[in-house]
Amino acid sequence: MRRLFFILFALIILTKGFAQSTSGLTGKPDTSYTTYSAYTSTKKTHPDINIVKELHSPAVLEKRNITYCKTGKRQLLLDAFYPKNRKKASRTAILIIHGGGWRSGNRTQHYPLAQRLANLGYVCFTPEYRLSTEALYPAAVYDIKSALRWIRSKAQKYNIDTAQITVLGFSAGGELAAFMGTTNGMKEFEGTTCNTGYSSAVQAVIDIDGTLSFVHPESGEGDDSKRTSAATYWLGYSKKENPALWKQASPLEYAGPHTAPTLFINSALDRMHAGRTDYIKILDQYKIYSEVKSFEGAPHSFCLFDPWFEPTVKYIDDFLKKVFKK
Repeated sequence: MRRLFFILFALIILTKGFAQSTSGLTGKPDTSYTTYSAYTSTKKTHPDINIVKELHSPAVLEKRNITYCKTGKRQLLLDAFYPKNRKKASRTAILIIHGGGWRSGNRTQHYPLAQRLANLGYVCFTPEYRLSTEALYPAAVYDIKSALRWIRSKAQKYNIDTAQITVLGFSAGGELAAFMGTTNGMKEFEGTTCNTGYSSAVQAVIDIDGTLSFVHPESGEGDDSKRTSAATYWLGYSKKENPALWKQASPLEYAGPHTAPTLFINSALDRMHAGRTDYIKILDQYKIYSEVKSFEGAPHSFCLFDPWFEPTVKYIDDFLKKVFKK
């Protein structure tokens, strides 16, 4: 099935002559989506929200701006947040992927979440990855896979249990997290640089309002009538020009017996979890554990704000305790 996607992709290019668009490759960071911009927008409909502040706890150590991969001249950075107390038993690691439509957003938006989870005993990492202003799909996939391999390479240093690697993402990061969890062991998505001697496999996925499919009937991606959509920028083709590529980039297409247990935490926007029901049916078929937690009336960026932040942290902690039987 996967080979068919690549064949279809090639045939469409050859028969229709569509060239991949590079108009979105500006080389400049897109700063349109920030925690503050989301706050300003969301406060209009939810006036009681508050931005979650960073947690500065003496029980949590931090290391920022660590290079986890070099691709050409580009250094890709991440940050580590981990318990000060190094206990004998190794700990669960969580890679936290920011959102922003594969084009905007910043890893610093999830510092509060990483700090809070580290305070509960997890080892957390917040990576940057190449956005669509810098590189098209599948560059971001390669970057996140590389970050996962880097985590395994540093397992002893950070006291990590390599059988308990979790990937968590919000929005576009949620889609990437699900992609990581459904493509365990698929070499075609690994890339060829950085930490190649280690596995990128994950044992748990937490998808916070990230789509499972770009081509599912529930999907809201691909409407270019008013402006170029985020997915069109990232993939370099509109959905009409290259539906095979849009399908290839969808986590739902790879859900199966090797998919990791998955927690969905969702807002009230149904389109943000397109394909979730079909994804869960596949997991159920293979008796893979999954959970859905939804916040009634919540906006898309709920995880960045109170009053949803603390319940989100609890859902994550409870889920991982079940999956890893802690």
